[in-house]
Amino acid sequence: MRRVIFLGVVGGLGFVALVSLGLWQLQRLAWKEGVLATIETRIAAEPVSLPEAPDPEADRYRAVRFEGEILPEELHVFWVTEAEGAGYRVISPFVTDEGRRILVDRGYIRATDKENTRPTGRAELAGNLLWPDEGDWTTPPPEVDTNILYARDIAYMSERLNTEPLLVVVRTGAENPTPLPVSTKGIPNNHLQYVITWFSLALIWAAMTAAFLLRTRAKT
Repeated sequence: MRRVIFLGVVGGLGFVALVSLGLWQLQRLAWKEGVLATIETRIAAEPVSLPEAPDPEADRYRAVRFEGEILPEELHVFWVTEAEGAGYRVISPFVTDEGRRILVDRGYIRATDKENTRPTGRAELAGNLLWPDEGDWTTPPPEVDTNILYARDIAYMSERLNTEPLLVVVRTGAENPTPLPVSTKGIPNNHLQYVITWFSLALIWAAMTAAFLLRTRAKT
């Protein structure tokens, strides 16, 4: 009898723990869906002027529109797309009509177009503010000689191009390079899979516990 009680307690505690994890992931799923909805709303909103003092949290993904001049300097960030394969994002300095010097992510070029000349000068652009969270300890350092970066490091790019630490990812207003607008496509949301996993494990655990209890009682 003691053995049956012990197995019942262990089985019950394990079942409760697994169900609790599943319920927690349900809450995380609702939270993540809310975050993605907020981001999509910001991305698709009517563009506004560049904020005077942009905040990385409050202004992340904010849609903006501005006019000025694209300068000829470029930084090339190694990038891979499903349609084109390996290439680069082109980051250039942009001087607004108000005199602000900012970074613009103009879009994608193929690797074979790296040395080509792209249009510069007067432009009216629209896009979204972004503070990318890219790279980790495994990310290679920038290759200064060949002008290749492996992450959009705003601090590094703004220092190299002598701009504010402010990046706008172009959505409209330029066709060369090809814009790669901000979207929620690359933001992972695996919580539904986790919900299914934890609840499935809870059912398996319950079935195994019941089988052990029935077998133990039969033996006793």
